[in-house]
Amino acid sequence: MYDKEIVLSLMMQVRDSVEKIIKRSAGIKIADDFINSEDGEEKLDSICMLFIAIGENLKQVEKVSGGILKEKYPEADWKGAMGFRDIIAHQYFQVDHEEIFSIVKNDLEPLLAAVEKFIKEAE
Repeated sequence: MYDKEIVLSLMMQVRDSVEKIIKRSAGIKIADDFINSEDGEEKLDSICMLFIAIGENLKQVEKVSGGILKEKYPEADWKGAMGFRDIIAHQYFQVDHEEIFSIVKNDLEPLLAAVEKFIKEAE
């Protein structure tokens, strides 16, 4: 058995971070908006840091819970989110702004829905 309070707290932090990414990327209309201005570069940097935090928290949830996310909530790409953390953390200067843009625009809403489902069921 695992400490549900710790896991719930970690998942709430994930939810908050995903929501921040969505908010911070609202003005980004195309991938090049991340690299064509200092403001865009700052947004890219802050979004990447949030992706690292998300991936780290998800790794902790999986470790503490014995794999509950993949088992109980298969609709989200948990493995991808955790692996993306490693890519950003270890290969930051090779991060592709177009890939970040694609993930922000296509993958965050399903992740957020799964996280919110988890939180609702855990509360």
